[in-house]
Amino acid sequence: RKIGEIVALPVGEAREWFESLRLSGREAVIGRDIVREIRNRLGFLEKVGLSYLGLNRSASTLSGGEAQRLRLAAQLGSNLRGVCYVLDEPTIGLHPRDNLRLLRILKRLRNRGNTIVVVEHDEDTIRSADHIIDLGPGAGRQGGRLVAQGTLKEILSSRESITGKFLRNGSCRAGIRESRVRRNGKRLRVLGARHNNLKGIDVGFPLRAFTCVTGVSGSGKSSLVQDILFPALKGKLTGESGFSGKHRRLEGWQELRRVIEVDQSPIGRTPRSIPASYVGFLNPIRNLFELTPEARARGYSASRFSFNIGGGRCERCKGQGRIRIKMSFLPDVFVDCEACGGKRFQRNTREIRYRGKSIADVLEMTVEEGLGFFSAIPQVEKYLAILEEIGLGYLQLGQPSNTLSGGEAQRIKLAAELGKTSRGGTMYILDEPTTGLHLADIQKLVRVLHRMADRGDTVVVIEHNLEVIRQADLVVDLGPEGGDAGGYLVAAVPPRKLLSVKESRTGGHLRKYLSRIRTSAGSGAG
Repeated sequence: RKIGEIVALPVGEAREWFESLRLSGREAVIGRDIVREIRNRLGFLEKVGLSYLGLNRSASTLSGGEAQRLRLAAQLGSNLRGVCYVLDEPTIGLHPRDNLRLLRILKRLRNRGNTIVVVEHDEDTIRSADHIIDLGPGAGRQGGRLVAQGTLKEILSSRESITGKFLRNGSCRAGIRESRVRRNGKRLRVLGARHNNLKGIDVGFPLRAFTCVTGVSGSGKSSLVQDILFPALKGKLTGESGFSGKHRRLEGWQELRRVIEVDQSPIGRTPRSIPASYVGFLNPIRNLFELTPEARARGYSASRFSFNIGGGRCERCKGQGRIRIKMSFLPDVFVDCEACGGKRFQRNTREIRYRGKSIADVLEMTVEEGLGFFSAIPQVEKYLAILEEIGLGYLQLGQPSNTLSGGEAQRIKLAAELGKTSRGGTMYILDEPTTGLHLADIQKLVRVLHRMADRGDTVVVIEHNLEVIRQADLVVDLGPEGGDAGGYLVAAVPPRKLLSVKESRTGGHLRKYLSRIRTSAGSGAG
């Protein structure tokens, strides 16, 4: 083989080729140590669940989880001891099958004499830890305290720990509801999908229902949903011509009016973008301040209380509350504006009060505080209730968008959509919306997804979380493996029927998960 042919192979095939390689004479002497190292490193990549990756895959195309596992594979080959490894949600993007592989690697590093510290919400990871540190009890201002720490048994026995409550009490998780699929019958069908590793499959997505697309890493989920379904449907609905993955045709799209991809990209890149403005309730708040007696006496209009135009905002920071300082060889940093103290507005503007609070005070409120403060204002209270419902009660109304996580940005986008008057006919596509979510917050997210389907919209979610999968109306499971061994439609059935599909890696793990929930619920714990 030429070197170009070898580096074009997936990890799994490359390892098999090197395992079968037999050298003799002078070549064997030269290549002995080199080939052994190559075999070992390819083996490490397989152990972290990356057997489907091509060796020449561009680093820019890797997901965060894939990149993190690549670095783990490199550490496995280093044979270091006495190292502290810190990982932030390493299970992001991982199927439960791959989770177990990752946990075996972490334990192997630990057993070698290293210390592993993991920030994680995944239930299997928490249960596998030697020591658990649980912070809270809530989020934002309600958090920051040590709720419990110790072994799994000690966390389970803690009455203050919300994490412990969900781990020990299966009955606190929502039950499976009746599937909407039979009641409707209409579907959007992707026919002949053969993009990347997809094997010319036909897949139907039930309309006005909640569908979960599952499968091990590299099985073709993103190729089907993000590379074919979304751009092809958008092209049909808008008439725009753009890139769409290879497929024969799309059927049933006439039943839909629009398609929206709710991703984890930022809602804005500067401190000027905030949840209140993005979701759409900042204008009613500004109108309230305009109607106060003091504002009317001074002739202030609603624009006075905007930090996007001159007049009432601080001109030193242009209403951002923070000043960007450029660092020559480091990322830019933001510091509070000295002129307004980070308040965004001029002193005269901050003198106007509504129920004793200035516009700057309102933007510093959390969603939960604002819900009580604006309870009599329906135009504001509606949006705040939605943000609270999806687990963002701790966010400040004026929190700069560049301080939000990807998961928070995604849920803010969901809130903005839920606040709109719906006539149905919209397809929402989400990619792993449980990223960064605690077990309790996942329950809130699932309720929101069901609410969207109940009002006549269609929800398609790429997800590995078993709690979300078990509550879907339909599971589209791809695989059975990743790379060339994937790209097949393993099953397209309700969650309960997936349990009996032997070829489904997802079905096997879902069966174990449901068994664990029934056991903990039946024990009467909690």
